[in-house]
Amino acid sequence: MLQQFNEKNRDLIVNINGRLLHRDEAGVSPFDSAVQGGDAVWEGLRVYDGRIFKLREHLDRLHRSATALSFAEIPPPEKIIDEIKRTLAANKMHDGVHIRLTLTRGVKITSGMDPRLNRSGPTLIVLAEHKAPVYAQTGLSLVTSKIRRPPPEILDPRIHHANLLNSILAKIEANKAGADDALMLDLRGNIAETNATHVFVVRKGELATSRVVACPEGITRATVLEICAAEKIPCVETDLTLDHVYGADEIFCTGTMGELAGVTQVDGQIISKGEVGPMTKRLSALYGARTANEGVRVASAAG
Repeated sequence: MLQQFNEKNRDLIVNINGRLLHRDEAGVSPFDSAVQGGDAVWEGLRVYDGRIFKLREHLDRLHRSATALSFAEIPPPEKIIDEIKRTLAANKMHDGVHIRLTLTRGVKITSGMDPRLNRSGPTLIVLAEHKAPVYAQTGLSLVTSKIRRPPPEILDPRIHHANLLNSILAKIEANKAGADDALMLDLRGNIAETNATHVFVVRKGELATSRVVACPEGITRATVLEICAAEKIPCVETDLTLDHVYGADEIFCTGTMGELAGVTQVDGQIISKGEVGPMTKRLSALYGARTANEGVRVASAAG
C-alpha cells in the first residue's frame, strides 16, 4: 500500500546537526557519507502521548551499529535525546509521530569511500513526521522475493545501516506483483524477514519467528518475545520455511513504523481463514497497553 502525503507535514521543521530548518530548506552536503555511500546508521522511533517507546533500546542499537562501522565519534544518548526534544517542540508534536533518526559518518574533505576522509565529525538528522502506523489492520499480502538476505559474513544484519538497496529491490518486486510487501529468504531458503519487518508464524496457539541470522535484532520483535514470556504464550526462535508460512494459522509482521500487522495472503495463497487472527489481535492489544504506559518522556502529554 502506498502511503499518502499528510498535510500536517507540509511545514515540518527538520533537525540537522542541531540546526532547525523548514523541510524545504533542510539538506545535507553532497560530501556527506550518507550521500557518498549510504554510510550511516538509523533508527525508527514512535512517540505515544509525549513518550518514545523503547527509546533507550533504540539508542543502544544505534550506538552498537555506529561502533561496528568504526565511527570515530558517536553523540552520547543525552545529546540525541535533547535534539529529539528540540525537534518535537519546534513542530509542536506529542502523539501519533514517527521519528527517523539518522547518524552518518559525516562530511568528507573530498569524495571517496575511505573513512579517513571524514574529519568533521558525524551528522545527526532528526526527522519527525505526523504518521500513524502504516499498515492496514485488515491484513497484508506478501509475495516471496527473488532477492535474498545476505548472511553475516557478507553484511552483518545486526548493523542497522542505511544502505537499504537489498530491501528496496525486494519492495520493487512486491510493487510489481501488487502485494503490500516482500517476504525475503536467506541463502539457505529459510525465512529472514520482509523487506521492512520481522515475521511471526502462529500454529496451534504457539508462535515461532526466524532466528537472527539474516535479519536484524528488531526492537518490536523483542517486545513481542517479552510479551509472550510474560503471558506464558509458547514462542520459539527457529528456522522457518515457506511450508511453515503457507500452513500457518496466522502470520503477523512487527516493526516500529507499523507495530503489529496481520498477514492474510502470501504468494496468492490465503492464510487460514484469510483474516487477522485472534492471537495477532491479542498481542496487538498487549503491545498497545505497553506503548500507552511505557517510554521516555520527550514532550508534553496531550491536553
